[in-house]
Amino acid sequence: MEQIENYIGILYRIYSYMIIIYVLMSWLPAVKESFVGELLGKLVEPYLRPFRKLIPPIGGILDISPIIAYFALGFVAQGLIAVLNFFF
Repeated sequence: MEQIENYIGILYRIYSYMIIIYVLMSWLPAVKESFVGELLGKLVEPYLRPFRKLIPPIGGILDISPIIAYFALGFVAQGLIAVLNFFF
């Protein structure tokens, strides 16, 4: 059981770092258009898209949806661990 919790934690950290790097790359368009930027976009954008639909950019410029998505990812990871602990 502890091993599954560790895997969930590792996956959470990896994906949260991917979100952070993707957001930071958005400030540098040349980097975002690179191979790594496009790969991260394909992996992260499907997760961010629903949050962007729910939370419009503030003032048309400041997009806070990745912050909400980051916290939601943490809640999901903790929820999975709690459910697994409950049943096992």
